[in-house]
Amino acid sequence: MKVILKQDVNKIGKKGDLIEVAAGYGRNFLIARGLAEEATDSRVKELHQAQKTQKVKDDKKLKIAEEARKKLGGKVIKIKVSTGEGGKLFGSVTTAQIAETIGTQFLVPIDKKDLKIEETVKQTGEYQFKVKLYTGVEAEMTLKVESE
Repeated sequence: MKVILKQDVNKIGKKGDLIEVAAGYGRNFLIARGLAEEATDSRVKELHQAQKTQKVKDDKKLKIAEEARKKLGGKVIKIKVSTGEGGKLFGSVTTAQIAETIGTQFLVPIDKKDLKIEETVKQTGEYQFKVKLYTGVEAEMTLKVESE
């Protein structure tokens, strides 16, 4: 029996997969629990159409991410903060501040969760970090923290 998964099922497949299972398992477990639906001709056509549409969307997002990587890659952003003795910050520079600065300087909206910085920024100086723009697309940037 062929079924189309509605959700990810452990050790079986992911949402949207067209799989072959035993008839009893398909009817009594997968379909009964709402995890899958029977793969009729019309549903298979709908699945293929949805996959084509999703591929077009993914290609478009990938192209936008590549353009953003060209725009951001290797750039330096500067943040001015108030400091104490020896260049020590009062607090630290957060990923939210970095994301906001990238958005204002380069007009590229970045979520703070997409920033990967190795160390906590608690002193003036330069720090390397990565910006995840899309699956498999990252831009390396430099953060320069200066005192006001």
